[in-house]
Amino acid sequence: MYVTRPNEQFEEFRALQRARPAQQRHLHRVCAGKHLFHEGQNARNIYEVVSGVLRLTRVMENGRRQVIAFGYPGDVVGFPSDGEYHTDCDALLPTTVVVHNRSALESPTSNVALRARLLQAALREISAMQDHFLMLGRKSAGERVASFLLTLQERVGLPLGQFTQFDLPMSRSDIADFLGLTTETVCRTFTRLRKSNVIALDRVHTVIILKPDALRDMAEGNN
Repeated sequence: MYVTRPNEQFEEFRALQRARPAQQRHLHRVCAGKHLFHEGQNARNIYEVVSGVLRLTRVMENGRRQVIAFGYPGDVVGFPSDGEYHTDCDALLPTTVVVHNRSALESPTSNVALRARLLQAALREISAMQDHFLMLGRKSAGERVASFLLTLQERVGLPLGQFTQFDLPMSRSDIADFLGLTTETVCRTFTRLRKSNVIALDRVHTVIILKPDALRDMAEGNN
């Protein structure tokens, strides 16, 4: 899950981007609801998310959708499998990405520091996927939802007095397809967390964490 990437790595990414002249960066903007790439397309580019949120999905043989990851600012998407994209990728919000051409990256004259940074991003993706598989196999429904919210709090949470808040650009069905649950289970878990005053909801898409310790205990199966 891309959202597990620590905030300090995102800050490092932004510092590196600010240091590069704008004319040396190929920026591409994706409108909300539009695709950046499709599964099976030739993976000619790799993308670093600058702003917005991306959703990576696959449709399984039985027709069911699986959300593979969410790409937040600082994340890298589009790593190929046998030269092709192995997921669909669309924007949940208006999103800006830096485009890196794979052919240019493979050139002997390419930026060594950039190649090293993208390699580290690929390794983090593998580690995040391993963590995600472990969560799907070992955690209960409530623990999965709590872990998801806790990760987003740590990744993109903003202070709100003594509490923390963040937006959820994805739908409840997106969360369900990411966590391997039904939409009804996700909704029931949100309701349970709200009624126990662990979280508050400002409309549908803003979460306020009221009791972070209780949320962590739930994520770790301690309650």
